[in-house]
Amino acid sequence: MIVPSAFYRPLALGAPAPLREQPVKVERMIHFVPPHVEKIRARVGDLAKQVDVVLGNLEDAVPADAKEAARSGFIEMAKANDFGQTGLWIRMNALDSPWALDDVIEIVGAVGDKLDVIMLPKVEGAWDIHYLDRLLAQLEARHKLARPIQIHAILETAQGVMNVEEIARSSPRMHGMSLGPADLAASRRMKTTRVGGGHPGYGVLTDKDGDAARAFYQQDLWHYTIAKMVDACAANDIKPFYGPFGDFSDLEACEAQFRNSFLLGCVGAWTLHPTQVEIAKRVFSPDVEEVKFAKRIVDAMPDGTGAVMLDGKMQDDATWKQAKVIVDLAKQIADREPTLAAAYGL
Repeated sequence: MIVPSAFYRPLALGAPAPLREQPVKVERMIHFVPPHVEKIRARVGDLAKQVDVVLGNLEDAVPADAKEAARSGFIEMAKANDFGQTGLWIRMNALDSPWALDDVIEIVGAVGDKLDVIMLPKVEGAWDIHYLDRLLAQLEARHKLARPIQIHAILETAQGVMNVEEIARSSPRMHGMSLGPADLAASRRMKTTRVGGGHPGYGVLTDKDGDAARAFYQQDLWHYTIAKMVDACAANDIKPFYGPFGDFSDLEACEAQFRNSFLLGCVGAWTLHPTQVEIAKRVFSPDVEEVKFAKRIVDAMPDGTGAVMLDGKMQDDATWKQAKVIVDLAKQIADREPTLAAAYGL
């Protein structure tokens, strides 16, 4: 445990001070790209205008003999493009792999000034975050970076889920967490090969009523884990995300899974295929009427102090803070999406 007086202290001489508050930034989708594939790297400039986060995937789905090419490909695409408001992330290889150390050292050294977040796979406890935290501080100091790189943990082992609260409060670098359903299913010995979503065998029967046929309702395998992750993130003011939905042919089921996670408190999801991007935009964008009402609160309390009555309900500094977050997110979306800008009145 880090004592409170040391929590926000830089972990290396010359490293930038840790963030004390999460920046308000729209991150409805984390869009995965394979940096070792040249034709996809060539499209990253256009892609960055369509998504909130571009993530260079160095881990799963990259063959062992392409790991170094993925790393160098990410550096090349980071240098070649101006990402503007779009976040630039990597998913590094797991800490127990032979590629992890070089992933961090080479990428931070080459393009650390452009990198926003490192997604760390298979986080099992706070010790994994502490290791990467210190390493990043040393590299930030060496390369004279002006801002800290954040860490995003993937929950994909039973031990990680057990330690989720400890992980969430482990470091001021913590950006958020994502559910990793495929590896988590293997870790738990779950009887499914699906990457996210429900399972036709997992459900409940209606009560028996004589000889009448009993209805069966499919249930969500991931409800408990998402809710537990959301609680840990919300309590520590970091961001929870749904992870991958692997069936690209079933857009209806993808939207249902994204919406369930949104209703439980997630702020975004991974998109592994271009067809999932529009779904994430639709599900995770603030509701139009909610934005309009939030804007009324902000307009009525320009300095965020005092109290006002709107539609018979009192609004004070606490509701102003909530409204300000919604309006700031909506403004970021409006800057890149004219249709939503018009709907929001921004």
